[in-house]
Amino acid sequence: MSLNRPISSWQQQRVWLVGASSGIGLALAQQLAQAGARIAVSARNTHALAQFQASYPNSLALGLDINDIEQCQQAYQQIITAWQGLDVVIFCAADYQAMRAWELSSARMKAMMMTNYGGALHIIETVLGDMLAHQQGTIAVIASVAGYMGLPKSLSYGPTKAALINLCETLYLDLHPKGINVTVINPGFVETPLTANNDFKMPALISPTEAAEAIIQGFAAGDFEIHFPKRFTNSLKLIRRLPYRLQLPLLARVEQKS
Repeated sequence: MSLNRPISSWQQQRVWLVGASSGIGLALAQQLAQAGARIAVSARNTHALAQFQASYPNSLALGLDINDIEQCQQAYQQIITAWQGLDVVIFCAADYQAMRAWELSSARMKAMMMTNYGGALHIIETVLGDMLAHQQGTIAVIASVAGYMGLPKSLSYGPTKAALINLCETLYLDLHPKGINVTVINPGFVETPLTANNDFKMPALISPTEAAEAIIQGFAAGDFEIHFPKRFTNSLKLIRRLPYRLQLPLLARVEQKS
């Protein structure tokens, strides 16, 4: 059963991708533009946005810092001025750094929470009023399987993604009856600038292009949760169901083998 209205055609859909200068966000922006969507891309890297706009002249390139809600609101107003509305917003922005307990830094963890979670709140707050007024729209947030449970080296990153998953679940309960789609996207390991510095083996590693394809398929199916690659994410879902007396020793053994 589809929990959201499927998006089977992107022709003329007005889409705002926040965090689209590289990785999954960029690959998704490219594929949606090729599918006929009107694309607005945002990130701090204005040079990368300009390159995207050069390849897709009908797109909008809107540089912003997601930690500044006024910049988010200004970018959104530029979209409304250009398109008179917005159909889909996809929050792709993220900060990432592997961290162990003995490396704990509250300042670094707070900064990551502000970007990964606080940035999503800024974008959702910016678009939500109009979507509620029109009783339609789609809000999608890229979280991570790192939010499923505590994982090794994910001391700072995992909690931010767990917060996003919980946020999307609660948003769905409130907004679905009001005609608004809510989707949470939980990738496994994807080959991006964020993961390039990992010093451990990343199982089932996929490309940003493959990730974007999986996301588009999930939208077409009307999924609430889009997760991929299934061979990896389904195994984590199974581990998550285990009692802690089995789950935690299993995760410890998996790390030792990696």
